[in-house]
Amino acid sequence: MSLGNSLFQARKASGFSQEEVAEKLGVSRQTISKWELDETLPDICQSKRLSKLYHVTLDELIDFDIDVKEIEQMIENTSEAAQQKIDWTSLWAKKYPVLTTYQEKVAVDDYVMKIRELLNSLKVKYEYNDSDAMLVLKDILAHTSF
Repeated sequence: MSLGNSLFQARKASGFSQEEVAEKLGVSRQTISKWELDETLPDICQSKRLSKLYHVTLDELIDFDIDVKEIEQMIENTSEAAQQKIDWTSLWAKKYPVLTTYQEKVAVDDYVMKIRELLNSLKVKYEYNDSDAMLVLKDILAHTSF
């Protein structure tokens, strides 16, 4: 995605018109249009002001993806009670069918003991509760390169 498209998507997601953004930044509407069409680029100071106006970091502004932002907001706005009702394995299995079939092939008990040891180690060493230890271990696994 181009920077211009990212700027456009971020502006739209924030509910501003080009005129409103131009007024807040002290530039012309045409300047905003040129940025969004990739004809010119905002300087770093204007980029920082845009990120504050749109409530995103500079990194997010550069790679703004409306779908990702909507998913993030949906997750943030979902209550803990609603999240507990979701069968996450079934939901993810629609995208990753292996989640519904691996139990037939994998000796799960062989891995449960090892994973339990890792979780306990995280809980003891860093004083994490069960949920935090699980999240940390999940994140570590996600960063493991193959």
